[in-house]
Amino acid sequence: MRRDTFLRSMAALAAAGVLPLSARAAGANLKMMIPANPGGGWDGTGRALGKALQEAGAGSVSYDNKGGAAGAIGLAQFVNASKGDPNALMMMGAVMVGGIITGKPPVNLSQATPLARLISEYQVFVLPAESPLKSMKEVIEQLKKDPGSVKWGGGSRGSTEHIAAAMIAREVGADPSKINYVAFRGGGEAVAAVLGGNVTVGGSGYTEFGEYIATKKMRPIAVTSPTRLKGVDAPTLKELGLNVEIGNWRGVYGAPGISAEQRKALTELVVKATKTKAWAQAVEANGWTPALLAGPEFDAFVDNEFASLRAVMAKAGMI
Repeated sequence: MRRDTFLRSMAALAAAGVLPLSARAAGANLKMMIPANPGGGWDGTGRALGKALQEAGAGSVSYDNKGGAAGAIGLAQFVNASKGDPNALMMMGAVMVGGIITGKPPVNLSQATPLARLISEYQVFVLPAESPLKSMKEVIEQLKKDPGSVKWGGGSRGSTEHIAAAMIAREVGADPSKINYVAFRGGGEAVAAVLGGNVTVGGSGYTEFGEYIATKKMRPIAVTSPTRLKGVDAPTLKELGLNVEIGNWRGVYGAPGISAEQRKALTELVVKATKTKAWAQAVEANGWTPALLAGPEFDAFVDNEFASLRAVMAKAGMI
């Protein structure tokens, strides 16, 4: 068969929806739901994954940003509009798990299809450059005197930086339920709030704050990792005597109602994408920690995350 005849035949099969699974999923034009506004961690991870997916053999990748409610608004749209679609993907992670626990939205993550965990990232707390406070110790002293006077800015309610702030309050004897936490719909909004001096402390992944730390527009004062982060001149919370360590992981889900074969093909494509040069460059540039986990192990991990985060949040007075 001539190549042009073959291509016309494949196009006709695609239009009829009868292409073999490998052609429909692994080489498809993918649609990526990013349940956050542009400029944040999910947005950066999703677009980096999209580029890697194309390098791994996918066709085009389109993106839909839908922020709010720790990803629950995007999740609801994804679940309701993408049923059975083998070309639909959605970014998710610890923030969404925490948001579901606190917000109890009508649409649950269990309605979508787990594919893989991708990366992990620890949080950094920063002060605006012009802040009269100079360190996390000074923030803590103010927190002890008046919890409401410290305005914490970060991702959605239930995000890892929100949980970390509540854990810090608990550790220093302040009432976690009285912390003044301002939730933003995306990393871009949180950055603007810190730069504008509209919050006392900002919390997010290094991805969002890195360039502003480098240009000294933000002052890093603590990180949530077990050891100091590369490129961040700030102590761990444990160095400051606080038993607080929490990381933020991100993963990807498929649409509800796809077949086992379609799920397998999508998972294999995502795993292949994590082995590309484009993905390696993104991981290096953003300081992410590779944390690939797929299949039944990822399913079990998400279930365990719901249980462990619920326990941590309950102990911190958040639920």
